Amino acid sequence: MPRQIGLLLYPDFQLLDAAGVTAAFEIAGEFGGAPYETTPLSHHGGLVRSSSGMAIETVPLAAAGSFDTLVVVGGKGHKQAMACPELQAFIRYQAGTARRICSVCTGAFLLAAAGLLDGRCVTTHWQQASTLKAQFPEIRVSAEAIHVHDGPVWTSAGISAGIDMALALVTEDLGADIGRRTAQQMVVFYHRPGGQSQFSILLEMESPQERFTELLGWIRSNLKQRLTVDILASQVGMSPRNFSRSFRAAVGMSPARAVERLRLEAARERVEGSTLPIEAIAIMTGFHDPERMRRAFLREFHQPPQAVRRNAKTIY
Repeated sequence: MPRQIGLLLYPDFQLLDAAGVTAAFEIAGEFGGAPYETTPLSHHGGLVRSSSGMAIETVPLAAAGSFDTLVVVGGKGHKQAMACPELQAFIRYQAGTARRICSVCTGAFLLAAAGLLDGRCVTTHWQQASTLKAQFPEIRVSAEAIHVHDGPVWTSAGISAGIDMALALVTEDLGADIGRRTAQQMVVFYHRPGGQSQFSILLEMESPQERFTELLGWIRSNLKQRLTVDILASQVGMSPRNFSRSFRAAVGMSPARAVERLRLEAARERVEGSTLPIEAIAIMTGFHDPERMRRAFLREFHQPPQAVRRNAKTIY
C-alpha cells in the first residue's frame, strides 16, 4: 500500500516548500518499490494560490482521509493560516492519528499554534527563529539547525532544508540506499546533518571591501596556522593597527573574533559530520588544545563538542 502523505497548504504558501518534499517522496517511491501518495490539502479545497502566483489543486479538509505523514509548508500566508481554527483543529486531529507531523520553514508556526511543539526542540527559517521563540516560549528553538527530529514531530528550515528533511524521512522508511539514490536523482547532497548550520558564517561576515572578503576565504582555508593580527595584516598589506580598525568597521567584529567563529564553524562541521576524535579536530581547525576548543564551544553553542556530536545524531 502507498504511504499516504498529506501536504497542508494555505493562500500565499511557498511553492518550493511544497514541491521539494513532494519530489523527494515521488522519486523515493519509484526506487523503493513502496510508493508514496501525496495529497495536497486546504481548508476549502480547490485551487490554492502560492506566493509566486502559481496554484495547486487541493482536497478540502472535510474530505481528507488518514495519513501516515502530515507535512505543513511555510510561506508568507502563515500568519493568517495560524488564525484559522479549522486548520488548527485538523492539525491536532492528525497529530493523534498520523505517524509523523512535519513542517517546512514557517510551517512550524502552525504546529506551534496547534500546541504540538510545547517542550520540544524545533527549528524554522533562521530569520523567523526569534519570533517563534518569543511567541511560543515553551518551545526550544534551534535557530541554526537544518532540520530537527523530536519524537513524532519533524521541523525544518527553509526550502532546501525541507528536501533534507524529506530525504531523512525516506531513509527512515526505506533505508539509506534508497535515500542516497533519491538524493542522486535530485542532484542534491545526501545526509546533510540535521544540526548543520543553515548558512555559512562567511556569508554573515561578507564585507563590501573585496580584500577583506578574500582574506576571510584565506582564513577559512588556513585555520590550522597561527592567525595573529600581524599575520592577517601582512596578508592584505596593511599595518596591524590600521588593519584592526578597518577590519572591524568592514566586517563588524574584531579579527580575533572572526578567526574564532570560522574555526568554530569548521570544528562543528567535523564534530557533527565525522567520527574523528575531538583532539584531532582541535588540531585540524587551529584550536590545537581540545580544552581550548571545548571552552569556545561552551561560549558559542552552550554545550561541549561531545554533546554537539550526540545531539546531531539524535536530531538526524
